[in-house]
Amino acid sequence: MEESKSSLSKPVAVIACIAMALFYVAILYAPTLVLRLPPPQSFKNFMIRRFLGAAVSSVASVIFCALVLPITSGEASYLFGVYGIRSDYIWQAVLFPLFLTSLMYAGSLMLKSMELVNEWKEFWNQDFLGRIKIYLISFPCQMSSLASNVSFWRNFVVAPLTEELVFRACMIPLLLCGGFKASNVIFLCPIFFSLAHLNHMMEIYGRHNYSLLKASMVVGLQLGYTVIFGSYASFLFIRTDRNLENAVVLNVDTTMHANLETDETLLLL
Repeated sequence: MEESKSSLSKPVAVIACIAMALFYVAILYAPTLVLRLPPPQSFKNFMIRRFLGAAVSSVASVIFCALVLPITSGEASYLFGVYGIRSDYIWQAVLFPLFLTSLMYAGSLMLKSMELVNEWKEFWNQDFLGRIKIYLISFPCQMSSLASNVSFWRNFVVAPLTEELVFRACMIPLLLCGGFKASNVIFLCPIFFSLAHLNHMMEIYGRHNYSLLKASMVVGLQLGYTVIFGSYASFLFIRTDRNLENAVVLNVDTTMHANLETDETLLLL
């Protein structure tokens, strides 16, 4: 798409990206502020509302891009390919960038590996068969608990899929069609995603005893981190010929490492 003549102007492409970013964030608050629904009674209900909002935003962004982008074929494979949903070269597009990304966390991975080795040594020195039996018996319960955990669905399913679909798979083709060079898109696209994280400002402000300085430092760190990671993810997304699976896996991997090292959320949901 980058090679074709620009069918959009640069200002229109940027405005479209800003609109999608604002809509993604705004719809998360729509049930309470717009629809005037009562506040959710539990964290689970709160997250389910946000899941529905993120799903609506993602579908709307896909439809909007389909109307704006110069799509020349109605074939399913072509349409999915526009958004980076493809079946060719999946393992190369996923495993190689995942290995490269893991190098950034080599220190923490090594530490966790050493802790795991020590745990396994204790495991083998004790009643091995008994522990295996306990593990097999408890495994279905653990999987059931994980499947019903809304934080798991937010961190590793809904947020990665919707964020990468809107902020990567939809925005990058728009910017490329707007005439931006790939090198510019790599740094421009993450800015929209980074600024969208400002919706966490009030939440973090209250969490840090209403200290504006602390909240600003946390949000500033988040903005910087999302710009750096977003530029890296956008580079890989373009270099792998716009492969959405690659972007989603990197988002999940980074979220997993971030959850191990900090309590602050790096997700929009």
